[in-house]
Amino acid sequence: MSADVRIKEQLPELTRRIVATYDESPSIHHLGHCPLPNCDAVVSACEDLKEILYPGYRRRENLHLGNVTYHVGDLIDGLHDKLTMQIGRALRHGYSCGQLGGDTACADADEINGGEIDFEALGQAKAVEFLEHLPEVRRMLARDVQAAYDGDPAVRTLDEIIFCYPGLEAVTIHRLAHLLYRLQIPLIPRMMAEWAHSRTGIDIHPGATIGDHFFIDHGTGVVIGETCEIGSHVKIYQGVTLGALSFPTDAQGQLVRGAKRHPTIEDGVVIYANATILGGNTRIGRDSVIGSSVWITRSVEPGTTVVLEKPKLRMKGEAPIPEADYHI
Repeated sequence: MSADVRIKEQLPELTRRIVATYDESPSIHHLGHCPLPNCDAVVSACEDLKEILYPGYRRRENLHLGNVTYHVGDLIDGLHDKLTMQIGRALRHGYSCGQLGGDTACADADEINGGEIDFEALGQAKAVEFLEHLPEVRRMLARDVQAAYDGDPAVRTLDEIIFCYPGLEAVTIHRLAHLLYRLQIPLIPRMMAEWAHSRTGIDIHPGATIGDHFFIDHGTGVVIGETCEIGSHVKIYQGVTLGALSFPTDAQGQLVRGAKRHPTIEDGVVIYANATILGGNTRIGRDSVIGSSVWITRSVEPGTTVVLEKPKLRMKGEAPIPEADYHI
Protein backbone atom coordinates (compact mmCIF):
# COMPACT_ATOMS: atom_id res chain seq x y z
CA MET A 1 0.00 0.00 0.00
CA SER A 2 1.43 3.37 -1.00
CA ALA A 3 1.96 6.23 1.45
CA ASP A 4 -0.70 8.32 -0.30
CA VAL A 5 -3.30 5.58 0.10
CA ARG A 6 -2.48 5.12 3.80
CA ILE A 7 -2.83 8.86 4.41
CA LYS A 8 -6.19 8.99 2.63
CA GLU A 9 -7.41 6.15 4.87
CA GLN A 10 -6.07 7.85 7.99
CA LEU A 11 -7.65 11.25 7.40
CA PRO A 12 -11.32 10.17 7.74
CA GLU A 13 -10.47 8.36 10.99
CA LEU A 14 -8.65 11.46 12.26
CA THR A 15 -11.69 13.57 11.37
CA ARG A 16 -13.96 11.18 13.30
CA ARG A 17 -11.73 11.38 16.38
CA ILE A 18 -11.67 15.17 16.26
CA VAL A 19 -15.46 15.43 15.91
CA ALA A 20 -15.87 13.00 18.82
CA THR A 21 -14.18 15.55 21.08
CA TYR A 22 -17.01 18.00 20.34
CA ASP A 23 -19.29 15.89 22.55
CA GLU A 24 -16.55 15.41 25.13
CA SER A 25 -15.75 19.13 25.42
CA PRO A 26 -18.92 21.05 24.46
CA SER A 27 -17.84 24.20 26.30
CA ILE A 28 -15.42 25.16 23.52
CA HIS A 29 -17.62 24.85 20.46
CA HIS A 30 -20.53 26.97 19.25
CA LEU A 31 -22.53 24.47 17.23
CA GLY A 32 -26.30 24.71 16.87
CA HIS A 33 -26.47 28.19 18.37
CA CYS A 34 -27.27 31.58 16.88
CA PRO A 35 -24.41 33.26 14.99
CA LEU A 36 -21.78 35.07 17.04
CA PRO A 37 -20.33 38.45 16.09
CA ASN A 38 -17.96 38.04 13.18
CA CYS A 39 -14.32 38.93 13.89
CA ASP A 40 -13.64 40.20 10.38
CA ALA A 41 -16.75 42.39 10.46
CA VAL A 42 -15.77 43.87 13.84
CA VAL A 43 -12.25 44.64 12.60
CA SER A 44 -13.69 46.16 9.42
CA ALA A 45 -15.93 48.37 11.55
CA CYS A 46 -12.90 49.50 13.56
CA GLU A 47 -11.07 50.46 10.37
CA ASP A 48 -14.13 52.39 9.14
CA LEU A 49 -14.36 54.19 12.47
CA LYS A 50 -10.69 55.19 12.31
CA GLU A 51 -11.31 56.53 8.80
CA ILE A 52 -14.07 58.73 10.24
CA LEU A 53 -12.10 59.80 13.28
CA TYR A 54 -8.91 60.62 11.34
CA PRO A 55 -10.05 61.51 7.80
CA GLY A 56 -7.27 61.88 5.26
CA TYR A 57 -4.78 59.74 7.22
CA ARG A 58 -6.00 56.27 6.34
CA ARG A 59 -7.44 54.69 3.20
CA ARG A 60 -8.99 57.60 1.29
CA GLU A 61 -6.70 60.32 -0.07
CA ASN A 62 -7.49 63.73 -1.60
CA LEU A 63 -10.25 64.49 0.88
CA HIS A 64 -11.31 68.10 1.38
CA LEU A 65 -14.29 69.99 2.79
CA GLY A 66 -16.07 69.69 -0.53
CA ASN A 67 -16.19 65.89 -0.61
CA VAL A 68 -15.61 64.74 2.98
CA THR A 69 -19.32 64.92 3.86
CA TYR A 70 -20.16 62.37 1.17
CA HIS A 71 -17.24 60.14 2.23
CA VAL A 72 -18.18 60.18 5.91
CA GLY A 73 -21.87 59.76 5.11
CA ASP A 74 -21.12 56.66 3.08
CA LEU A 75 -19.04 55.23 5.94
CA ILE A 76 -21.71 56.01 8.53
CA ASP A 77 -24.37 54.35 6.37
CA GLY A 78 -22.26 51.20 6.05
CA LEU A 79 -21.39 51.20 9.75
CA HIS A 80 -25.06 51.48 10.66
CA ASP A 81 -25.81 48.25 8.81
CA LYS A 82 -22.63 46.48 9.91
CA LEU A 83 -22.97 47.39 13.58
CA THR A 84 -26.70 46.66 13.64
CA MET A 85 -26.02 43.06 12.61
CA GLN A 86 -22.98 42.51 14.85
CA ILE A 87 -24.48 44.17 17.93
CA GLY A 88 -27.74 42.27 17.40
CA ARG A 89 -25.79 39.00 17.32
CA ALA A 90 -23.86 39.96 20.45
CA LEU A 91 -27.05 40.89 22.32
CA ARG A 92 -28.75 37.67 21.27
CA HIS A 93 -25.79 35.65 22.51
CA GLY A 94 -25.59 37.63 25.74
CA TYR A 95 -29.27 37.06 26.40
CA SER A 96 -29.02 33.35 25.66
CA CYS A 97 -26.13 33.00 28.13
CA GLY A 98 -27.79 34.93 30.94
CA GLN A 99 -25.73 38.12 30.60
CA LEU A 100 -28.78 40.20 29.69
CA GLY A 101 -31.54 38.60 31.69
CA GLY A 102 -31.81 35.25 29.88
CA ASP A 103 -31.12 31.78 31.18
CA THR A 104 -27.94 31.03 33.09
CA ALA A 105 -26.91 28.46 30.46
CA CYS A 106 -26.72 29.12 26.72
CA ALA A 107 -29.99 28.34 24.99
CA ASP A 108 -30.23 26.85 21.52
CA ALA A 109 -31.12 28.74 18.36
CA ASP A 110 -34.76 27.58 18.25
CA GLU A 111 -35.38 28.73 21.81
CA ILE A 112 -33.97 32.18 21.14
CA ASN A 113 -35.73 32.57 17.80
CA GLY A 114 -39.00 31.71 19.48
CA GLY A 115 -38.61 34.50 22.03
CA GLU A 116 -40.28 37.89 21.94
CA ILE A 117 -37.15 40.10 21.83
CA ASP A 118 -36.40 41.74 18.48
CA PHE A 119 -32.61 41.65 18.65
CA GLU A 120 -32.20 43.25 15.24
CA ALA A 121 -34.23 46.30 16.31
CA LEU A 122 -32.36 46.43 19.61
CA GLY A 123 -29.05 46.16 17.76
CA GLN A 124 -30.06 49.00 15.47
CA ALA A 125 -31.00 51.24 18.40
CA LYS A 126 -27.68 50.52 20.13
CA ALA A 127 -25.75 51.08 16.90
CA VAL A 128 -27.35 54.50 16.38
CA GLU A 129 -26.72 55.45 20.01
CA PHE A 130 -23.07 54.47 19.61
CA LEU A 131 -22.65 56.43 16.37
CA GLU A 132 -24.25 59.51 17.95
CA HIS A 133 -21.27 59.72 20.35
CA LEU A 134 -18.62 59.90 17.61
CA PRO A 135 -18.35 63.73 17.61
CA GLU A 136 -17.42 63.72 21.31
CA VAL A 137 -15.03 60.80 20.80
CA ARG A 138 -13.24 62.90 18.14
CA ARG A 139 -12.96 65.81 20.56
CA MET A 140 -11.45 63.56 23.22
CA LEU A 141 -8.98 62.04 20.76
CA ALA A 142 -7.89 65.50 19.63
CA ARG A 143 -6.97 66.21 23.25
CA ASP A 144 -5.12 62.87 23.46
CA VAL A 145 -3.11 63.75 20.34
CA GLN A 146 -2.23 67.11 21.85
CA ALA A 147 -1.19 65.40 25.10
CA ALA A 148 1.19 63.18 23.11
CA TYR A 149 2.66 66.20 21.35
CA ASP A 150 3.05 68.12 24.62
CA GLY A 151 4.55 65.12 26.40
CA ASP A 152 7.13 63.86 23.89
CA PRO A 153 9.99 66.07 22.68
CA ALA A 154 10.84 63.47 20.02
CA VAL A 155 7.70 64.19 18.01
CA ARG A 156 7.77 66.91 15.36
CA THR A 157 4.14 67.16 14.20
CA LEU A 158 0.67 66.02 15.16
CA ASP A 159 0.58 64.04 11.90
CA GLU A 160 3.48 61.93 13.16
CA ILE A 161 1.47 60.97 16.24
CA ILE A 162 -1.57 59.92 14.22
CA PHE A 163 0.52 57.92 11.76
CA CYS A 164 3.07 56.34 14.08
CA TYR A 165 2.16 56.18 17.78
CA PRO A 166 0.84 52.83 19.04
CA GLY A 167 -0.39 54.52 22.21
CA LEU A 168 -2.84 56.61 20.20
CA GLU A 169 -3.95 53.54 18.24
CA ALA A 170 -4.70 51.68 21.48
CA VAL A 171 -6.46 54.63 23.09
CA THR A 172 -8.54 55.25 19.95
CA ILE A 173 -9.89 51.70 19.95
CA HIS A 174 -10.31 51.82 23.73
CA ARG A 175 -12.49 54.92 23.62
CA LEU A 176 -14.74 53.23 21.06
CA ALA A 177 -14.79 49.88 22.90
CA HIS A 178 -15.47 51.61 26.23
CA LEU A 179 -18.49 53.33 24.71
CA LEU A 180 -19.89 49.97 23.59
CA TYR A 181 -19.07 48.55 27.02
CA ARG A 182 -21.11 51.31 28.65
CA LEU A 183 -23.96 50.46 26.29
CA GLN A 184 -23.80 46.90 27.72
CA ILE A 185 -22.87 45.25 24.43
CA PRO A 186 -21.37 41.79 25.09
CA LEU A 187 -18.29 40.37 23.34
CA ILE A 188 -17.63 43.12 20.79
CA PRO A 189 -15.75 45.51 23.12
CA ARG A 190 -13.39 42.69 24.15
CA MET A 191 -12.90 41.68 20.52
CA MET A 192 -11.93 45.26 19.70
CA ALA A 193 -9.61 45.54 22.70
CA GLU A 194 -7.78 42.31 21.87
CA TRP A 195 -7.41 43.33 18.23
CA ALA A 196 -5.78 46.57 19.38
CA HIS A 197 -3.67 44.59 21.88
CA SER A 198 -2.36 42.35 19.11
CA ARG A 199 -1.42 45.38 17.01
CA THR A 200 0.15 47.56 19.69
CA GLY A 201 1.22 45.38 22.63
CA ILE A 202 -1.02 47.56 24.84
CA ASP A 203 -3.74 45.70 26.78
CA ILE A 204 -6.59 47.96 27.93
CA HIS A 205 -9.78 46.34 29.15
CA PRO A 206 -12.79 48.14 27.63
CA GLY A 207 -14.26 48.61 31.10
CA ALA A 208 -11.42 50.89 32.22
CA THR A 209 -12.42 54.55 32.62
CA ILE A 210 -9.86 56.98 31.18
CA GLY A 211 -10.03 60.77 31.27
CA ASP A 212 -8.91 63.07 28.52
CA HIS A 213 -5.41 64.30 27.61
CA PHE A 214 -4.19 60.71 28.13
CA PHE A 215 -0.81 59.66 26.73
CA ILE A 216 0.90 56.27 26.63
CA ASP A 217 4.53 56.73 25.56
CA HIS A 218 6.19 53.79 23.74
CA GLY A 219 3.48 51.55 25.15
CA THR A 220 4.61 47.95 24.72
CA GLY A 221 3.60 45.80 27.69
CA VAL A 222 1.14 48.27 29.26
CA VAL A 223 -1.77 46.54 31.05
CA ILE A 224 -4.82 48.45 32.32
CA GLY A 225 -7.48 46.41 34.10
CA GLU A 226 -11.26 46.46 33.83
CA THR A 227 -12.12 48.52 36.92
CA CYS A 228 -9.20 50.93 36.67
CA GLU A 229 -10.12 54.62 36.86
CA ILE A 230 -7.70 57.11 35.31
CA GLY A 231 -8.12 60.86 35.54
CA SER A 232 -7.14 63.57 33.07
CA HIS A 233 -3.64 64.62 32.01
CA VAL A 234 -2.14 61.25 32.97
CA LYS A 235 1.00 59.95 31.25
CA ILE A 236 2.30 56.39 31.47
CA TYR A 237 5.27 54.60 29.93
CA GLN A 238 5.95 51.10 28.62
CA GLY A 239 5.56 48.07 30.83
CA VAL A 240 3.23 49.72 33.35
CA THR A 241 0.68 47.41 34.97
CA LEU A 242 -2.46 48.76 36.62
CA GLY A 243 -3.78 45.47 37.91
CA ALA A 244 -5.60 43.53 40.61
CA LEU A 245 -3.98 42.66 43.92
CA SER A 246 -6.22 39.66 44.58
CA PHE A 247 -9.46 38.07 43.42
CA PRO A 248 -12.14 37.80 46.15
CA THR A 249 -14.28 34.67 46.20
CA ASP A 250 -17.75 33.91 47.54
CA ALA A 251 -18.78 31.21 50.02
CA GLN A 252 -18.64 28.57 47.27
CA GLY A 253 -15.12 29.61 46.27
CA GLN A 254 -16.26 31.22 43.02
CA LEU A 255 -14.71 34.50 41.87
CA VAL A 256 -16.74 37.57 42.78
CA ARG A 257 -17.24 39.48 39.54
CA GLY A 258 -17.96 43.18 39.22
CA ALA A 259 -16.08 44.36 42.32
CA LYS A 260 -13.48 47.10 41.95
CA ARG A 261 -10.13 45.30 41.66
CA HIS A 262 -7.88 47.84 39.96
CA PRO A 263 -6.36 51.13 41.12
CA THR A 264 -7.53 54.71 40.75
CA ILE A 265 -5.08 57.14 39.15
CA GLU A 266 -5.94 60.77 39.80
CA ASP A 267 -5.32 63.76 37.51
CA GLY A 268 -1.83 64.76 36.45
CA VAL A 269 -0.04 61.55 37.48
CA VAL A 270 3.07 60.34 35.63
CA ILE A 271 3.95 56.63 35.83
CA TYR A 272 7.35 55.58 34.51
CA ALA A 273 8.38 52.34 32.83
CA ASN A 274 7.65 48.92 34.38
CA ALA A 275 5.91 50.29 37.46
CA THR A 276 3.25 47.98 38.94
CA ILE A 277 0.26 49.41 40.82
CA LEU A 278 -2.24 46.92 42.20
CA GLY A 279 -5.52 46.82 44.08
CA GLY A 280 -9.00 48.28 43.97
CA ASN A 281 -8.40 50.33 47.11
CA THR A 282 -5.13 51.77 45.83
CA ARG A 283 -5.34 55.43 44.88
CA ILE A 284 -2.49 57.44 43.39
CA GLY A 285 -3.05 61.06 44.37
CA ARG A 286 -3.09 63.83 41.81
CA ASP A 287 0.18 65.22 40.44
CA SER A 288 2.19 62.29 41.85
CA VAL A 289 5.17 60.78 40.06
CA ILE A 290 5.67 57.00 40.18
CA GLY A 291 9.23 55.97 39.30
CA SER A 292 10.38 53.08 37.18
CA SER A 293 10.03 49.47 38.40
CA VAL A 294 8.29 50.29 41.68
CA TRP A 295 5.67 47.97 43.19
CA ILE A 296 2.74 49.75 44.86
CA THR A 297 -0.17 48.12 46.69
CA ARG A 298 -1.31 51.02 48.90
CA SER A 299 -2.48 54.55 48.27
CA VAL A 300 -0.14 57.47 47.63
CA GLU A 301 -0.91 61.01 48.77
CA PRO A 302 -1.25 63.78 46.15
CA GLY A 303 1.99 65.35 45.01
CA THR A 304 4.14 62.39 46.09
CA THR A 305 7.19 61.11 44.22
CA VAL A 306 7.80 57.37 44.62
CA VAL A 307 11.16 55.95 43.51
CA LEU A 308 13.35 52.98 44.32
CA GLU A 309 16.47 53.67 46.34
CA LYS A 310 19.44 53.95 44.03
CA PRO A 311 20.84 50.46 43.33
CA LYS A 312 24.55 49.75 42.98
CA LEU A 313 25.75 48.35 39.69
CA ARG A 314 28.12 45.41 40.20
CA MET A 315 30.03 43.48 37.55
CA LYS A 316 31.73 40.26 38.60
CA GLY A 317 35.45 40.24 38.06
CA GLU A 318 35.70 44.01 37.82
CA ALA A 319 36.22 46.74 40.36
CA PRO A 320 33.02 48.45 41.59
CA ILE A 321 31.98 51.38 39.41
CA PRO A 322 32.00 54.70 41.30
CA GLU A 323 28.55 56.25 41.68
CA ALA A 324 29.68 59.32 39.74
CA ASP A 325 30.19 57.16 36.65
CA TYR A 326 26.62 56.00 36.23
CA HIS A 327 23.15 57.44 36.61
CA ILE A 328 19.75 56.00 37.35
